[in-house]
Amino acid sequence: MATTTGGTGSTRNWTFLTNHGHVLLAIARNPTARLRDVADEVGVTERAAQAIVADLETGGYLRRTRVGRRNEYTIDPSGHFRHPAEADRQVGALLALFTPTTPTSTSGPTAHPTDA
Repeated sequence: MATTTGGTGSTRNWTFLTNHGHVLLAIARNPTARLRDVADEVGVTERAAQAIVADLETGGYLRRTRVGRRNEYTIDPSGHFRHPAEADRQVGALLALFTPTTPTSTSGPTAHPTDA
């Protein structure tokens, strides 16, 4: 995490991507990951990861499918960013920057957005 020293000598940690972005990328890299593992990768609690996944699912960015005792996630790369400054861009462009070029599963167009 980047650390910035403020004018008063205090330090603040920040990153360019939100936890929602980090969770989306973690799931894109491993669509069958347990939320416990996603939370560890992102640096949030498991409960926070669950809430973020619920937000992303409600927003239409991902779909959760039950496979046996686990969940498998499929990301819709055609979803648009929520902030007005980037609303004309699809999240598939972000996924293309940070995910492998070869898919890690057959769960859909996670790593290969068609319209990035």
